[in-house]
Order: sequence, then structure tokens, then C-alpha cells
Amino acid sequence: MAIDSTDKSKTLHDWFYHSRVKRTMKALEKNGFKASFEADAESATKLMLSEIADGSTVGIGGSITLHQIGFLQEIKKRNVQVVDPKAPGKAKQHFQLSRQLFTCDYFISGTNAVTEEGHLYNVDATGNRVGPMIFGPGKTMIVCGVNKIVRNMAEARSRVWHTAAPMNARRKGKKTPCAAAGFCSDCNAPERICNIAVELVKKPRKSDIHIIFVGETLGL
Repeated sequence: MAIDSTDKSKTLHDWFYHSRVKRTMKALEKNGFKASFEADAESATKLMLSEIADGSTVGIGGSITLHQIGFLQEIKKRNVQVVDPKAPGKAKQHFQLSRQLFTCDYFISGTNAVTEEGHLYNVDATGNRVGPMIFGPGKTMIVCGVNKIVRNMAEARSRVWHTAAPMNARRKGKKTPCAAAGFCSDCNAPERICNIAVELVKKPRKSDIHIIFVGETLGL
């Protein structure tokens, strides 16, 4: 039976992403991180929930991906204390809750980019997401779609500064040049969202970091 061109294209895309994920996971493990792959959002959420103990504190880093896979809805059904500085109605407690993220039993976040060399790259406005990634929580789980994988750190920087950051600034309604023009001009706008850039090239000492890839396009 002849293979439909659409099916063939999907097969090639699946092969490409599977190969890329395998290379990236191998590199991450070489650099001291734990890495897993889940085919879809539902199985990724199940895996994450299975690693979280009842009665624990769970910190949340700002992430579109966590919304998309349904994790934020599911974790609220568990017998845990959720610390989410960006939750609706928490604006006045934002700073206090952000400080609590460093002492949570678990910290859950997305990432801006992961390289095939096994490095993570993230950009933040205040550091309340990248800070706990590096130090503090008992265990960190970082979840991302396969679209976040890039070849090297140069591609990671390009992806974040010229694609993800302008879209995030526009999504958040920030008054920045990139939110209007769609490209980074390294501005000095008061509402600039990219003040801190962090490269994780190896797993930080005394940390427990698990990167979970999902076989879907997620986040920005």
C-alpha cells in the first residue's frame, strides 16, 4: 500500500524530533541532569504528579507550558501547598511568595531553551524563576516541548531574545519596543522583561534537577 505524503511527512518529523530528543537527553545526563521523555501532555503531567509527595510545598515558576499541559489544574487537586506568585489575586503578595520558592520541597517550571549540548538557557525580568532553578528547592522539575530544543547556546540566545521575548512581552501587554515591533532592540524600557540571562551548563551542586521533554509544541 502506498504511503500518503502527509503520513510520510509526519513520520519524518517524528523521526527528527525523536533523534534530537535522544541526543539532548544523553548530553543532559552527561552534564549531571536527569532527563525524561513523555509522548504527550497527559503522560508528562502524570509523571510529574507521581514524583510529588502529599503534604509537600510546590513552587511554581511562570510558564505557559504548565498551563498547556494541565499541570496547574491537577496540582491544585492534590494535598499539597502550592506557592504560585503569578496566581490570580496574588499580586500584592508577589515578592513574599517569590522568596518562598527557594525553600519549597519542589519547584516546577518551564524553560526558554535547551541545547543539544545539554545546557539550559533562561531569561527573566526579576529572577524569581531562574533563581530557584539554580539553588534552594528540594527538587526541581523543568518541563518543555520538543520545540524548545536548539543546537547550541548561540541558537538558544537567538531563539529567546528574538522570538520568545518579544512574544512574551506582547502577551503580557508590556510597553517595550519589542512588543510593538516584534524584535529585540536591547532597550532600556522600564517594563523590559529580559534583565537576567542564565546558562546552566552543568547541574548545580547540591541540586536535584529533572528535565521532562514532551513530544508536543509547547510554550513560546
